Amino acid sequence: MAFSEIEYSVSGAVARILHARPGARNAESQLLLDEMDAALAAATADAEVRVIVIGGQGDHFSAGHDLKEAQAKRQGFTVEQRWDYEQLRYFDYALRIWDCPKPTIAQVQGACIAGGFMVANLCDLVVAADDAFFADPVCHSMGAAAVEVLVHPWVMGTRKAKEFLFTGARLSAQEALAAGMVNRVVARAELESEVQAMAERVAAAPPFALRLIKRSLNRTMDMQGFRNALSAHFDSHQLSHVSAEFAQMRGSGLASAIERGRR
Repeated sequence: MAFSEIEYSVSGAVARILHARPGARNAESQLLLDEMDAALAAATADAEVRVIVIGGQGDHFSAGHDLKEAQAKRQGFTVEQRWDYEQLRYFDYALRIWDCPKPTIAQVQGACIAGGFMVANLCDLVVAADDAFFADPVCHSMGAAAVEVLVHPWVMGTRKAKEFLFTGARLSAQEALAAGMVNRVVARAELESEVQAMAERVAAAPPFALRLIKRSLNRTMDMQGFRNALSAHFDSHQLSHVSAEFAQMRGSGLASAIERGRR
């Protein structure tokens, strides 16, 4: 398959799907998200692939949603248009990573922000480089209710998630490890080889047994309300798009929003 904004490769039993817009800090455009979803489907359908790695080229995993594209193409969307767009590309695509029957590993370096945070944390395992940092500054920068998929309390605990979202502060790789959100932190130079070794170790297990284990673990989360909670938050997130606060902060301009997110 030919892609322009992701890199897709298969080596042995391991497929790699990389954000491939390093010049834009791997911001997730509409095309990138569409291609990532198509690549995930291809890897899922490939009988030779047993593990899927999701990462990013260059210095960063992903700086999140492509705000410049959103401003240029979707600023005038109606409520209904925005709902449909975000339901598919942000919510459904992310949950397809979670529901993928094969184990997924996020390979994270540099920035893992907002939409990038969402993608990484819908993977089964997360391996971070020592220079990685995580952030969801959407409340502070845009006046919106976090990102579309509120996976945060499920991967770091409610108390830490409240601090993370209320302050908009960055979480270092070591802090993410301490919170239980990250499985391992490794030297940046060793990130790819460490992830490959982990993927090969996972791939050595009987694939149907792995599929059943993942299914049971995800069902355990669902029995605790995982999927219903995410769906409920998506509705709240859409409401925040039509608030006076959101309109005021969006009206101040993209540059101001980005700067607020960096504080």
